[in-house]
Amino acid sequence: MRIALPAALLTALAASPALAADLTVGIEIPRMTVAEYHRPYVSIWIETPDETAVKTLAVWYDTKNSKGEGATWLKDMRQWWRRTGRGLDKAAINGFSGPTKAPGKQQLVVPAARLADLAPGSYTLVVEAAREVGGREVVKIPFSWTGKGGKGGSAAGGSELGPVTLTIK
Repeated sequence: MRIALPAALLTALAASPALAADLTVGIEIPRMTVAEYHRPYVSIWIETPDETAVKTLAVWYDTKNSKGEGATWLKDMRQWWRRTGRGLDKAAINGFSGPTKAPGKQQLVVPAARLADLAPGSYTLVVEAAREVGGREVVKIPFSWTGKGGKGGSAAGGSELGPVTLTIK
């Protein structure tokens, strides 16, 4: 009996990840030929159809700035900042942040465990990019979420962002 209980528990734990879905976000940051190039700050979040932010997935910004000034410019990602960013303290932002990314194809994989509290329904993935001495752009991808999967999609930016894809596995 002592062996059967742990084996059943291990089987249940091993099967549980298969019941949930991971999100993979592909983002292309275009190469630009400009006199003064700065990598963009990028925020990635999920919102409801009424544009209420429900979960920030990532914030890529200048985390290596020796004076800590990188966080000062987070407000340049205006939509993210107004919907959720300004209500977060620096410790919360550091929980899902990372450094800015170089031009090219980037990928963010969000494990099922981070999405466990996301109720089934219709949502929008939002990717916002803002660049110093550059522009700002927002790309949105509507998607459906069942908790065990869903339907992703894709969209394309026109200046600060290239193609953005959402895959749900």
